Amino acid sequence: MKRSMLFTTVAIAAISANTFAQEAPPYESWVGGFAQYYSPDSDKPEPLGYLDDGKALGGEIGFRFDPKWGIRFELSRIFLDMQGPNRPGFGDDGTMLGVDAMYFLEDDVAYLFGGLREQSIEDSYRMMSYGVGKHWEVSDNVRVITELAGYRDFGQAYNEFSAKLGLAYIFGQATPAPVRKDTDNDGVYDAVDRCPNSPAGTQVDATGCNVDTDGDGVLNTVDQCPNTPAGATVSANGCEIKDADKDGVLDINDSCPNTPAGTEVNAKGCAIDLDKDSDGVLDSKDKCLDTPMTDKVSADGCSVLVEKEVSVALDVLFANNSSQIENPDSAEVLEFVDFMKRYGNTTAIVEGHTSSVGSAEYNQFLSQKRADSVKQMFVTKFGIEASRLTAAGFGETQLKDTANTKAAHKINRRIEVKVSAKVKTTATR
Repeated sequence: MKRSMLFTTVAIAAISANTFAQEAPPYESWVGGFAQYYSPDSDKPEPLGYLDDGKALGGEIGFRFDPKWGIRFELSRIFLDMQGPNRPGFGDDGTMLGVDAMYFLEDDVAYLFGGLREQSIEDSYRMMSYGVGKHWEVSDNVRVITELAGYRDFGQAYNEFSAKLGLAYIFGQATPAPVRKDTDNDGVYDAVDRCPNSPAGTQVDATGCNVDTDGDGVLNTVDQCPNTPAGATVSANGCEIKDADKDGVLDINDSCPNTPAGTEVNAKGCAIDLDKDSDGVLDSKDKCLDTPMTDKVSADGCSVLVEKEVSVALDVLFANNSSQIENPDSAEVLEFVDFMKRYGNTTAIVEGHTSSVGSAEYNQFLSQKRADSVKQMFVTKFGIEASRLTAAGFGETQLKDTANTKAAHKINRRIEVKVSAKVKTTATR
């Protein structure tokens, strides 16, 4: 009964393979022979369990519907040794018939398969097959087959394994698709390209011709001035709109069309005297036009410098028993990065600390690992020079909260970054 069901399954699969092959262009099929190392279940057959490892010889035929999917039929003869005091002879043999669906990975690096097997050794066994293999190309029509497979019996739950080495002949390869030329690489094949010499990077229409000949951003179909000079400001119809005095206000809106070059103007194109950085010094007299609003400035609009001691401290939190940073983009982290970049002559010590959970030796190791992790984050993510940072682990020697609670442990799992320097900075208003 089991054998007839398997033959029915094989027949249906064969019909399906033929149907798929008719619906899709032929890709690749093969016929081959192989040898196997075969390892049966040590409990087989019950109750004596005398079968031992052996070999198998067989053949297969496969049909590949497309680059990803195929089906394979396999028939082999198995020769097994026997072991144990109750063995009835020096060996036993049988046959195995199977069918597998095959999935080929990208670039045929390997294939995965699964299917059914009907095995006859003293008794009949129906099994599920699964495994991985590869077809190694020797020539256009020859492949070496390597494969590892497992088998699971549906009835007695036996587990068996095999390793295959074989040789296959390839037939029915797909016919290469016709080559279509695109000489100017504009995305339009030469057969329909009316402008076959379009410059590289040119935007073209379906006929391969430039959609904006003068490059003014207005398509040829609506451009009433198709020869506009390069870089000109144009209206919606593609015609140039001029700015005679180059003050950034187009002539059609300019109430003062003869403004001297470099003059600051208002929306109407007329000169104004501004205080762009709002420091109380008009731009016409301001020698430092981008002074921060918080800085105290001199009469010429530049920041007044004073010398003072500056420092910053930072807390970085970690999960229990982890060096994974929980708050890499916190406001404190970003503020510290800004500080280091603003004061480029400073150096910092990254101090790692842990909670008191666990041994002191392990906490010392973990704190150093956390310090190294934070230092690496500042170097790789924020571009701070590694030579400006030192990582040091202090374990559980400097607890912030000595209570034996979850809240206290979380506070103690931290990184402190300390940096200080004497710098010249600006006085505030």
